[in-house]
Parts: sequence; structure tokens; C-alpha cells
Amino acid sequence: MPIREFHYPQDYEQAARLWQSMDKGAHFSRSDVPAEIEKKLSRDPDLFLVAELDGELAGTVIGGFDGRRGMVYHLAVAASHRRRGVAGALLRELEKRLAAKGCIRSFLLVHANNEEARALYQKHNWVLLDEDVVYSKDLA
Repeated sequence: MPIREFHYPQDYEQAARLWQSMDKGAHFSRSDVPAEIEKKLSRDPDLFLVAELDGELAGTVIGGFDGRRGMVYHLAVAASHRRRGVAGALLRELEKRLAAKGCIRSFLLVHANNEEARALYQKHNWVLLDEDVVYSKDLA
């Protein structure tokens, strides 16, 4: 399946619709408005990936690398394309790209009740860090 870098603004509407359609996990937030997406793309556009199937955007994943650790955001697959290997393919490609940048460890956040996503990550050898607690703070 073709996996490529996100093209802005061409892919934006389809990606935004996908994130808005998610009932668990990745969702559309104020970080996903065009100005915020442009900021993300100015840092590491090679870590913002989409998968295409049947001529449409089937899934997205956004990665980040701060020079020390990687982060996985917005792994989302359209309901019509689930159970076809899209999420795994996106995750593997992002892991490969992070490793090529020198990243030796990456993290991701998943909602505790998103059993489907948790099973996917475990299948791909991600390890639950149940001793960690996550905090968040809005800065703007």
C-alpha cells in the first residue's frame, strides 16, 4: 500500500474529516487547524505520513522527534479500511524514519479504554509503561 508524506493543503480536508470521524483515540482538536498543521510541517514533514488505498486517504500518522525521543501522534485509520494492515504499515514506516534520524526510543499516548489500539501497539512490540503518569497543560 502506498505510504507517503502528507501534502498540505491537498490532503488536509481528507485528514481532518478522518480525525473528526474517530470515535476513539485520535480526534480533531485545536492542534489540527491549518495554522498548527503548517507549524508541524515546518519542523519534520517527513514524519507526517498518509496511507492510500483504493484512491483515497486511508490513514494518517504524525511523528515527532526532538533530538532525544520520538513521539507518535494521530495514528488513525478510516473505518472502511480497518483490518487491512493500514495502521501497522504506517507505524512501521514511522518507526523506520524515526530510527533513521537517530531516535533510539519513542513514546505514544493511547486512551486507556481504546482496547483495539492497545492491542495493535502490543502486537508491534510497544511496551506499556504502567508506572508512568501523563500530565498536560495548555500553554496558549
